[in-house]
Parts: sequence; C-alpha cells; structure tokens
Amino acid sequence: MPVVVVGAGAAGLVAAAFASTPEHPAVLVERTTDGGRKILISGGGRCNVLPAALEPDRFITASPTHLLRHMLRAWPLEAQKQFFEDELGVALKFEEDSRKYFPASDRARDVRDALVAFARRRGVQCQFSTEVKNITRDGDAWNVETSRDVLTARAVIVATGGLSVPDTGSDGAGLRFAEALGHTVHDLYPALTPLIANPPVHSAMSGLSLDVRIRAKVKNKVREAQGGFLFTHRGYSGPAVLDISDTVTRAHATGDAAPVLRVQWGDLDASAWEPLLTRGVGHVSSLLAASLPQRLVDQLMYEAQVPLDRRVSDLRRTERIALLEKLTSYVLPWSGDEGFKKAEVTGGGVALDEVDLKTLESRKAPGLYFCGEVLDAFGPIGGHNFSWAWSTGRTAGNAARSVRSVVAGDL
Repeated sequence: MPVVVVGAGAAGLVAAAFASTPEHPAVLVERTTDGGRKILISGGGRCNVLPAALEPDRFITASPTHLLRHMLRAWPLEAQKQFFEDELGVALKFEEDSRKYFPASDRARDVRDALVAFARRRGVQCQFSTEVKNITRDGDAWNVETSRDVLTARAVIVATGGLSVPDTGSDGAGLRFAEALGHTVHDLYPALTPLIANPPVHSAMSGLSLDVRIRAKVKNKVREAQGGFLFTHRGYSGPAVLDISDTVTRAHATGDAAPVLRVQWGDLDASAWEPLLTRGVGHVSSLLAASLPQRLVDQLMYEAQVPLDRRVSDLRRTERIALLEKLTSYVLPWSGDEGFKKAEVTGGGVALDEVDLKTLESRKAPGLYFCGEVLDAFGPIGGHNFSWAWSTGRTAGNAARSVRSVVAGDL
C-alpha cells in the first residue's frame, strides 16, 4: 500500500518526494492542475525560498512553543540550502537588504517546477485536478476518497495548507479532515495580511512607504514589528504591518479586545527627536522632512496642531509634546483587515501537541501525518514559512516512508 499525500503545495511536494521510493511510489493528490500555486506568487513572483536565519522565537502558535522550535530545527537551514542547490539544481542568491534567499533566476516557477520534477524522479505518482472528498480509517489501512476513486493507503500525509489565498486552491479541507478524525484545530484567522482603515483617513498618502516600528500590547505582552510600511488606498501594508497583523485578526477570531497599534515613524525614537525639536534650527517641517517623507510630515504636524510654518525656536512645549507622540507613538487608526483573500498564511490549525514531536504522526490516529500550514504555527514574512513547510514536509515524508517500509518488510 502506498503513502498518499494530500496537497501539492510547498510542504506536500517535499513530503511526497521523501515518502516515495521506486519500489513503493507515493501518490500525491492535488485539486489544482499543477500544484505549488503559492510558490508561484510568493516574493512578487520571485519566491523567497529561505530566510537568512531561522528565528523560532518569532513564530506564532497557540500550542506549546518548545514543540514548534524543535520541529522547525529538524532540518537546519544550511541543509535546506544544500537541498535546493545540490538536489534540485536551483541556484540561490542572498539579498542583504531583505535578508532572504531567492532563486538566482528570480523565477518562482523554477522553484516549483524543480520540486515537481524531484518528486517525479523519486517515483511520486501525481494526480492533479483531483479533489479529496474524505479520509477514513479501515483497520490498519486508510481510505482516501477522491473525485476519481478511492485510494487505499498505509499512511496519509495531510499537507493541504489553510485558508489563505483561496485562489491558489486553499479551502481548509485538511483542517476539516483533522477535526473529523478527532484532532483539536485551534482558532483560525488570517495572518500576514494587510490592514484596513474605514474611513480611509490616510488614502491621500497611498503609495508612500518608509521604515517603521509598530508596537501592540496583547494580554500584557508587547509585540513589536519593524520594517517597511506602505500606505494603501484602503489602509496599510508592508512587512511591518503584515508581521503585526495577527494581533488584530487573532483578537477578532477569539473575541478578545482589539489591540491598539502604535507606530514609530522612521528610525528615530523620542530620545533622538527631543533634542532636535528643542535645539534645532530652521522650520520644524524641514527638520522632520530630513528624516521622513514630506506628505507624512504635513499630516503629523496637522494632527499635532503645529502650524506648518512654525520654526523650531518658536515651538511651544505643548506642541513639542504632541509632535513627539505623533512621531514615536502614533495610534494607527484601523477598522479591519483584508482577510484570507490576501493573507499570506493561516493562523491556528492542528494542535502541535497532538502530533509526535519527531515524526509529525498523529497521536490520535496512527498512520496519519500533518505538515506545513495545516499545523498551528506560522512565522514572519521573509522565507520563514517556506522553511517551516520544507522542514515539516521532509519530517513527515521520511517518517511515513519508514512506517510503510517496516510494514512491507523492506527493512
């Protein structure tokens, strides 16, 4: 009996390849015509394959965090790089500014196609344009009911992803299967998604971007995100916004109080601005514009009720205090988020403490494995979630292959 892998995304392609041998090829079932759709759109069509370094502490989960850290480190970053370059033949290049690895070709399709080709070389039988209807257990075997037929498997790997970017084929089916088979699925919410402001009070600054630091207090803990910020017609995007967005979306999903987002515009904090606004020369507007975009400066001065023609030497104490708050602790007005349609990943998922730490096999249903986005974990933007997909996919694939081999008497 084969191993059946459900879902041909980043984690599923790797899982199928490692679960397969020429003697016992794995079967990969995918509802789209070609698989790997999120790979194709990632990194602006370039695919941010890996981050500069693994950062387990920046990952989010409702499960015990030590489990997440162990799972993420199961395949070291350097080994993942070697896999892409030596095994797949995809040369990688490192971009210092973004701290990410991209394919040297700058083509995400090269990454997806190389993964599919690798899986086929390993003997994987791909069934594209095939939808999985149900997964049930029958004694020691599993029945995977598809839109074509019923596959009987010794092991099943669920790599269906979550609910993010549904146009790529994500429909939450694997999470429904997990719940039906007795697993806890932690609250689901869109993560790494743009935020909305309604009314769009900053629409006049649409297209403006700069580096910021954003803070949010969640259950007496302060979360911070640092990086690019982009004003949009509907609200806000950019790396810093995406990385902090889960504090908003998770509160909506769980019914918790909505967090207040405070922004420090640019690199200067209050201790750096204070002497400039106290002893600087010339107009306040010019002083601020030396570090921040002029349109933003005009808006902040308007909100702080500081006249645009005010000179630093004439700046009143109350004006300076108000301006410092707008510069370094600006309360960002938001009303919602762009949801799963534009979310890069899904928050929540299958509880990590309900799968084996070393194999990702279900503790509730032996022979069932989970990997990738379907699990309750996600990281910041910048290749971290691909690293999670590659690592958990390999772990689940290796473990499922070993189980099958033992049962088949191959060892």
